[in-house]
Amino acid sequence: MVKLHGIFPPVATPFDHKGDLYTVKVRHNIEKWNKTPLAGYAVCGSTGESVYLTTEEKIKMWEWVAEYADSTKILIAGTGVESVRETVALTNHAAELGYKVAMVRTPFYYRNLINKAEPQALFFRAVADQAKIPVMIYNWPQITGVDIMPEVVAALSEHPNIIAIKESSGSLEKVMQMIRDTKPGFQVLTGTAPTLAPSLAVGCVGAVLAFANAAPYAAVSIWEAHRTRESAAALDWQNRIARAAQLVTTKYGIPGLKYAMDLNGYYGGPPRLPLVPIGQAQQKEIQQAFDGIKG
Repeated sequence: MVKLHGIFPPVATPFDHKGDLYTVKVRHNIEKWNKTPLAGYAVCGSTGESVYLTTEEKIKMWEWVAEYADSTKILIAGTGVESVRETVALTNHAAELGYKVAMVRTPFYYRNLINKAEPQALFFRAVADQAKIPVMIYNWPQITGVDIMPEVVAALSEHPNIIAIKESSGSLEKVMQMIRDTKPGFQVLTGTAPTLAPSLAVGCVGAVLAFANAAPYAAVSIWEAHRTRESAAALDWQNRIARAAQLVTTKYGIPGLKYAMDLNGYYGGPPRLPLVPIGQAQQKEIQQAFDGIKG
């Protein structure tokens, strides 16, 4: 089984000012992150603005990151779309490019039909049955409006090709229930930087964090403090990043995160329309929050 221990940034997709993929900046970011203790990269997830990417652009991003990533980094492909058929096709294409895990978000377009245990379980089992690499469930109910219940995750954990979940609801109670009820060896990762230290403390094995795009060392410092059982240090770091993490995730989202990346020596650049860059007042707020949190 692929061990997903540690911190993974869901890679922000670099666009130039014409809105095209910016190859040179993909390389710039990956080569800088290669020098950090990040465990690997999740490519074409929500933070990568995957819903705005064409299939061809997703494939290019997977190819470029695979080319530039250090061989020690675990590669995760964000492949989840609305249908089983296309999700499987994307997953198996990523597998051919060397990706080790597929991160598959809950489908949500027909949420009145899919926001139930039976169709959710059917979707993930059907994908996992046909996928050439292991599947990680991706749950972010605040955005999708679809929330996969812990009992469904527990049932899915019995599938031999479903090995993990990225749980981004921010609910520690839910995380604890998943850790308690899933089969031994099933990996629960958090997707929320503001609850990183407590999530690790209750049993998460790692995290997929947008915040880590801009401040990988700060995120890894919490992981390392947890790993060496220095809980006071983990909580100290958690308090230090709290404001910055909140600004670039829940408050200003991808435009805020991309500005923070520019601030810390990575390339964020513009988001893709209809998202727009943040204004000067928001930039100042992010500058103050990231003061002392180096990239």
